[in-house]
Amino acid sequence: MFRAELIEQKARLASADDDPVRKLASCPALVLNADYTPLSYYPLSLWPWQTAIKAVFLDRVAIVASYDREVHSPSLDMKIPSVIALREFVKPSQFPAFTRFNLFLRDRFCCQYCGSPRQLTFDHVVPRRLGGRTSWENIVTACAPCNMKKGGRTPKQAHMHLHVDPIRPTSWQLQEKGRGFPPNYLHETWRDWLYWDIELEE
Repeated sequence: MFRAELIEQKARLASADDDPVRKLASCPALVLNADYTPLSYYPLSLWPWQTAIKAVFLDRVAIVASYDREVHSPSLDMKIPSVIALREFVKPSQFPAFTRFNLFLRDRFCCQYCGSPRQLTFDHVVPRRLGGRTSWENIVTACAPCNMKKGGRTPKQAHMHLHVDPIRPTSWQLQEKGRGFPPNYLHETWRDWLYWDIELEE
């Protein structure tokens, strides 16, 4: 059995918290590539503390920063990693997968006709009945009311205007989009490694 697995089974917080399992669950590790950039901005590349500790003992990652909290095994006390970096660089694919989530992220989670962030679905710019394909270049995020209004017509036929023409994004472009959606919580040790599209405090 790996020492990391033993730690996971025997883990408890050094302090006498009422619910140590719940407390530990709030200690994810930010995962950086070998060049110390986040693997992903949105969703943010986070690993549970158990996965991070296993990766440390398998020598797959280096610990960059740690929480004040500790886990214990019969033979080891260890601070929980808060930031880890892969030892081997993972080259991202040039283009992201064509998925519903990635499509919404490309379009910043808002309707490309009216800008609403509610009741989102997707729309074929050129309808399939007119030969339109299900592809990056012909699918946009649309709210349900706009989708119903447009129906089986082109935007021109429906007198509706697209805010941005759909394109096939690169993985880099999609990650840049993700920087516009910082999570509600950022641990202080993560901040030096993340660059969000938000105004700096004076």
